[in-house]
Amino acid sequence: MKKKALVLMNMGGPRNKDELKMFLSNMFNDKNIISVENDFIRSIISKYIVRKRLNHAWENYAQIGGFSPINPLSNKLIKKLEKNIDDMYIAQVMRYTHPQAEETCRILNDNGVEEIVLLPLYAQYSTTTTKSSLEDFMNVKNFSFKTRIIEPFYKNDKFNEIIIGDIKKTINNYENYNLVFSAHGLPQKIIDAGDPYQKQIEEHVEILKEKLLKDNINFSSVSLAYQSKVGPMDWITPSLDDKLKDYENENVLIYPISFIIDNSETVYELEIEYKIIARSMGVNEYKVCSCVNDSDEFIEFIKDLIKE
Repeated sequence: MKKKALVLMNMGGPRNKDELKMFLSNMFNDKNIISVENDFIRSIISKYIVRKRLNHAWENYAQIGGFSPINPLSNKLIKKLEKNIDDMYIAQVMRYTHPQAEETCRILNDNGVEEIVLLPLYAQYSTTTTKSSLEDFMNVKNFSFKTRIIEPFYKNDKFNEIIIGDIKKTINNYENYNLVFSAHGLPQKIIDAGDPYQKQIEEHVEILKEKLLKDNINFSSVSLAYQSKVGPMDWITPSLDDKLKDYENENVLIYPISFIIDNSETVYELEIEYKIIARSMGVNEYKVCSCVNDSDEFIEFIKDLIKE
């Protein structure tokens, strides 16, 4: 039996419509997402949102095969890590769908694991992602592991070299494209409450801009925008919808900077929904770069990261 384990942490995604309901219910019951202290009131809000959004959300998933790509891609990543890391048990935990924290803890315990390295698959820190996932895992009762947590890694040079490499693979006539780093948006009130996510996203974009210049990769422009806004409240700006208005008769390459594994927000939202928006605004060519996913380079990066 292996005494140590690497645990990959992510949001999760539905495999079918029932699990989509589970995903939405768990997400909108998360106090880091819906910041209402009273659990009962938050559960009522969650049920209302799920009722309103479930069928429409499922129509979107139906367009990409009826499931989130995050699950098969995460499984491929785990299999590759198992082949490349001999001395650790490899596991995953999803925040809103299976396998959830209690399930994963039970599996680790049953396999004789005593020490774990938690790797949140979010390059930048947010209360809505990193904090929520870690909090959920640490609150599981009846299990005790010696634990090390990997910090946000958006400043890591090896990680950023992977991103630059993926951009290079997607296009080669850089000067004819505007590069837009697209990050998942957040309500402004979450940032105002002290969440460092926006600051870290902006820092990450500046780091990548410098690397692009050093590599002599000169896009027509490089900018940042935020996607996924829902509801009437103010969200951080600029929105990707507004940013695309700047590129009539021009070409755009989108890099999903806040995602590590492709999911519905990259495969449906960016590749389908925003492509339609881009065309309606007169954008000429519109392309989306894949996330790092299970690339060999990312496997090597994880191996180095957990050694540190």
